[in-house]
Amino acid sequence: MTAEGQGRPASRVVDLELQELEALRQELERRAGDAGPLRWNAEPEEVRRAVLKLVLTLVDFVRQLLERQALRRMERETLTPEEAERVGLALMRLEETIHDLARQFGISPDELNLDLGPLGTLT
Repeated sequence: MTAEGQGRPASRVVDLELQELEALRQELERRAGDAGPLRWNAEPEEVRRAVLKLVLTLVDFVRQLLERQALRRMERETLTPEEAERVGLALMRLEETIHDLARQFGISPDELNLDLGPLGTLT
């Protein structure tokens, strides 16, 4: 029996997957360092704050993508001046809303980002 037609026995693929998982576990432990075991903070208010931070980060990321797209369309002159004005105003209001919500929950605008490990940050 071969795995996915790659000429490797299925048991070999499983062994490789287990080795990769073990390597990932060791890397996580190494990165945790002196911080101790990784634990989820189950404090209800912290959970709400963490979820809101994630949602706001993703919404802000989408806003930035839309802003870049609008700029490209303006450069290519595929937006009328009225459309450009409406899009600009909508994006500004969305950014204000994101920052207002963040402020209400004590989240700094600098915190609205995701650490993607070796890839860097989201924005």
